Amino acid sequence: MAAAPEPSAEDPLWSFVRVLEKRDGTALRLQQYGSGGVGCVVWDAAIVLSKYLETPAFSREGTHALSRRSVLELGSGTGAVGLMAATLGADVVVTDLEELQDLLKMNIRMNKHLVTGSVQTKVLKWGEEIEDFPPPDYILMADCIYYEESLEPLLKTLKDLSGSETCIICCYEQRTMGKNPEIEKKYFELLQLDFDFEKIPLEKHDEEYRSEDIHIIYIRKKKLTRHRETFNHLTQASHSLGELEMGMEHVNAAWEDSVYRFFSACL
Repeated sequence: MAAAPEPSAEDPLWSFVRVLEKRDGTALRLQQYGSGGVGCVVWDAAIVLSKYLETPAFSREGTHALSRRSVLELGSGTGAVGLMAATLGADVVVTDLEELQDLLKMNIRMNKHLVTGSVQTKVLKWGEEIEDFPPPDYILMADCIYYEESLEPLLKTLKDLSGSETCIICCYEQRTMGKNPEIEKKYFELLQLDFDFEKIPLEKHDEEYRSEDIHIIYIRKKKLTRHRETFNHLTQASHSLGELEMGMEHVNAAWEDSVYRFFSACL
């Protein structure tokens, strides 16, 4: 991965570095841009989810729950959530659009000394075909519910990425202005078609970094969806096996014909 330039103290963008303190006394430093799209700043939901990953309610005594687990973050933006997971021992892939890759690489470089697992960045556009992304143990997403036109592509990507054991942790800020309530309602209507989900009580969030209007939900594929996908995979495998058997029959027939011709010529 090409090294991303680290901002200098003279760089005006340096003033947009967000410091996120961890429970062990260290701190993530997250570069932000003063202009650009929604992915260029650290949103409150990303902070809430990052800090939740450190809580006793999520982690466990001894080895952290994320240690040596595969994690994929969707809509990473600055990479705050994914980087927090990487400092807790996870093997993380942070993903976003092409135009945010330089920012993600910069933040990975600025925080690499804190990483105890691994972290890399990849381009991923919601709704497109998934390649080179095996189902992870966890999918993390913070404040990804904001554009109505992105809901169906996002849900398609969740279905394509998640396996039968994947736990999706979604954190979002509940907004009451404009079309936001309608967008949120539509998201959950579409989500429940293929996924089960449960809300994490506020008291299990980080004691300091919590808010009544920021929610964390756990999402998993419905068993019926998982069984349907397994059936589809088995059907595809069966078709492939059938084609292989047909091919072997042709090979055997050709071999028998060759043997017959050989012995006929010898007689």
